[in-house]
Amino acid sequence: MRFRLPNSATEFKERIIAALSGPQMLTFMPAVCLAGFWLGGEVALVIIALGVPATWAILGGFEGTVQRRIARVPVSGVMASDAFRPKVQVVREDARGKDQSSAVFAIELDDFATLAGRFEPEALDKILKSIGQRVQSAARNTDAISRIGDSRFAVCLAPVKHLDLESCIQLSDRIQQAIEEPIGIDGTAIYVSASVGFCLLPRAPGTSGQDWINAAIAALNEAQRRGPTSVRAYSTELHSRLKNRANLRDEVVIALEHGQIQPWFQPQISNDTGKVTGFEALARWMHIDRGAISPAEFLPSIEEAGLLERLAEVMMYHTFTALKAWDAAGVKVPHVGVNFSGAELSNPRLVDKIRWELDRFDLTPDRLAVEILETVVTRGLDDTMTRNINGLSELGCRIDLDDFGTGHASISSIRRFGVGRIKIDRSFVMKADRDPEQQRMISAVLTMAERLGIETLAEGVETAGEHALLAQLGCDYVQGFGISRPMPFEKTLDWMRAHEAKLQDAPEIPLRRSTK
Repeated sequence: MRFRLPNSATEFKERIIAALSGPQMLTFMPAVCLAGFWLGGEVALVIIALGVPATWAILGGFEGTVQRRIARVPVSGVMASDAFRPKVQVVREDARGKDQSSAVFAIELDDFATLAGRFEPEALDKILKSIGQRVQSAARNTDAISRIGDSRFAVCLAPVKHLDLESCIQLSDRIQQAIEEPIGIDGTAIYVSASVGFCLLPRAPGTSGQDWINAAIAALNEAQRRGPTSVRAYSTELHSRLKNRANLRDEVVIALEHGQIQPWFQPQISNDTGKVTGFEALARWMHIDRGAISPAEFLPSIEEAGLLERLAEVMMYHTFTALKAWDAAGVKVPHVGVNFSGAELSNPRLVDKIRWELDRFDLTPDRLAVEILETVVTRGLDDTMTRNINGLSELGCRIDLDDFGTGHASISSIRRFGVGRIKIDRSFVMKADRDPEQQRMISAVLTMAERLGIETLAEGVETAGEHALLAQLGCDYVQGFGISRPMPFEKTLDWMRAHEAKLQDAPEIPLRRSTK
């Protein structure tokens, strides 16, 4: 077997770690220690005994242990990643030379971190070996298959004369169906799913096999952003979006620190009185050159940059500043809702941080409504998140369950976390004044909330008909474009004065309240 020099410092480091971790050390270490003692005495013996483990640790031996344990069982027919890259390059050159086509697929298991937390490495080996065999079964014998990550596989199709987008989508579906078949582990059926990204050769960027693989991985990443079991193809439009997203990620860091991202406030009004009962603080970015940038565009960039907690700090600071300004102007705003993501709720110091900020602004806890997405609750909360929600409730903050109806939260979770109000998602409200089915669903939610003794707020109210129906059905509060669009703080005072003036001549809407 011919010795091959490492291609990079990383590969050289991995070889050293493998040598220091392998079974050969059991043979050579005693001999090396004995030779060192014979040549250099006790000092040399101590240096060798301490130096070898230290070298292993410094090079990252601890970090690689889990990955090596997971990957230790090979799958027959699945190539090593360092052999797969040159194979893809050969396919690319051959297909181009023969006027044929091909495609590279990147496949990754959904939510592998949860799977890794449930099973020991031995069981994970069995699962991944089974997945590799299933990917093989969905491909042809002439296709190249490799495992390129802990839970990621790649397939490079052998060149063919004709290959189109529809064929690749069908193969992606066949791979997903094969992966989703139950896997037996210790008498238990395990179900997994996978997302797929692929890149057709005519659309591949660059000139190398690695560029082609990277394009498939970029499509996979885009698929994963869309949710589990998604499939995406690489395209020039995707390349442009990825480039813009990378630029946006760099800009958002600067924008957050220079005050370009601030809360805009959307009013919430009572269906009983018509008065303003609070606001929701919504992040808005006024870009110096591009103007207003949609939250749907910049919030993922903030998450990718790991700045969700920093965003929450900025939002709380400006929200508490606005509350003090409203108080100083003699305007009554009982509370403001601020959205808290799963990342923020995972901070073990969250309750202390909010307590300190409230004391700093001399505000009582009930002025802050902590809005938590229903999907965050239904995905499962760890101990830290649970303690934080309960701690904020005990502190006196309001707890609002946002986008209710999208995540199937149980009644027990509503009671468990001291939820004081549920916010009915826009999908239930839309066209409710014309759709009897929508009306029945809203009525069911309102009845449940009434029996539990919690308040209700309907989001996304856009028409007078929707507003009137919600009031008649007994919904407590509403917000949406039909009431007002979100606005910067500077416009809130004038809007509230104008709203109060309109209330003087507004007709009273009859309310339908169930008798207890």
